[in-house]
Order: sequence, then C-alpha cells, then structure tokens
Amino acid sequence: MKILSIQSSVAYGHVGNSAAVFPLQRLGHEVWPVFTVHFSNHTGYGAWRGPMFPASDVRDVIVGMQERGVLGQVDAVLSGYQGGSDIADVILEAVDMVKAENPSATYTCDPVMGNAKSGCFVSDLIPPLLRDRVTPKADIITPNQFELGYLTNTDPTDLESTLASVDAAREFGPGAVLVTSVERPDRPDGTIEMLAVDDEGAWIVQTPHLPLKANGSGDVTSALFTAHYRTSGSAAEALGKTTSSVFDLLQLTLDSGERELQLVEAQEAYAHPREQFQVQQVR
Repeated sequence: MKILSIQSSVAYGHVGNSAAVFPLQRLGHEVWPVFTVHFSNHTGYGAWRGPMFPASDVRDVIVGMQERGVLGQVDAVLSGYQGGSDIADVILEAVDMVKAENPSATYTCDPVMGNAKSGCFVSDLIPPLLRDRVTPKADIITPNQFELGYLTNTDPTDLESTLASVDAAREFGPGAVLVTSVERPDRPDGTIEMLAVDDEGAWIVQTPHLPLKANGSGDVTSALFTAHYRTSGSAAEALGKTTSSVFDLLQLTLDSGERELQLVEAQEAYAHPREQFQVQQVR
C-alpha cells in the first residue's frame, strides 16, 4: 500500500512519524510522511527544541503532492497527535483530496488526547475538535479507553460498557474501532487488553502489562493495525498481529533498560509477528 502519514516528527527517539514510518516500511508499504512538528525529542522530557509548522506549511506540502498527481495512489491516510487546532483542517482537506482521487482509500485517526492516569495533555481546543469534526470523518479510529469515553460522552469500564461506547462511536462515522489500554475491573492482575470492533464482530486480546511508560507505542499500534486491517480485511487478524508486534517491541525496550522505544531492533516483530496471544471473539 501507499500510506500518507500526517504526524509529528522527532530527531531523537520515536514518536509520531518517527515511530510509525519504519514499522510500516518493514511490512513492505510505501509511506509518505508529512511532518506537523520537527522537535529535538518528544515532549515527555519536559523540554524540547524545534519548530511547530504552521498549518499553511503543512498544507503546502500536501498541495505540492497533489500537483504531482500522486494523491490518487494513496490507499490510507493516517494521523495522530495534533499539536495545533488548525492542523485538523489540513488533515481533513488532505483526506478529501485523497478520497476524491481514490474513493476506496481510508482514513485512520488516532485521537490523541490523554489517558486515564494523566488526564488530557493536549490543548483544550483539541478534544472537542477531534470529537465533533475529525473522528466523524474517519474510517478507523484507535482511541485508548479514556479517549473513547470522551469521544462518546460515556464511561467505559467493563467489557459491556466498553462495547456500548464503541457502538456509540461507530454510529457517528468510523466503521472500525481499535480500543487500546482497556483495563476491565475484572481482568486478571498484571494484564491489559485491546479490543477491535467492526461490522463483522468484536474481538479482545489480553497480554501481560509491562511496567514501562513507552512514548510512541500508540503511534506504532495505530500504524500497524491500519496496515494489517487494510491488507487482510479482518479485525481479528489485525488485532492479533498488532498486539504481538507491539508487545515484543515493548518487551525488548524494557529488557534494554532504555527510555526510548527500540524500534529498529524490534523489526522482526513487525515483519514476522509471533501471534502468541489468543484473540477471543466477544460478540
């Protein structure tokens, strides 16, 4: 496939496009990255340098690609963290451009807002923008459980309520939903889950919960799920392969003792996922 990925970039470490591009390439896909920022490092360090690109600059890059007559080749558009509220307009314009040339193309939105432990960590303008304008235009969304609750004005906790929240999200647009960081109160200690839902059903997979904070792992997850789902057409298969690859990436990172994802070192986990975790159909 050819994938247009509109995300942040960092020189040191792996978040945004600096996390998503290589795993997609290792799967054999052509990736056209468009940067919304180019920072020295991710903001989790508390200090960073580098530019946040004006929306007009990001738009110019995409318009330049349109002028080359290549946007019709794009199979999937991917977006993640949106540093400024004006970037949303550029992303939605890009999606419209691509779909005008290739109606079978899809748009995946990772609606990055926050998590259950930290709350929202983006500008106050971003969450309502994602809820009201961006995710309704998406074909696939990949929120964590906290973000899913915000998008649908619900409180997903157990499996039943999380499925109900997914159904609410699918009513306003996205056909497929991947929910990351699912933490059911009745799950075994030391585990965490991911849930995938589309028209064919709902599937969940459980893994050990590794003790590390891995900036960029959500960006890898969204990218891999998009690629596997578009390639196979199976949410269950995409869930199993994505979970396996991301878990092995995180385990390798934990074993290394490094703070940053060991993205290159884990490349075999993307190319040949072990699929070591059971994918259970729950609906």
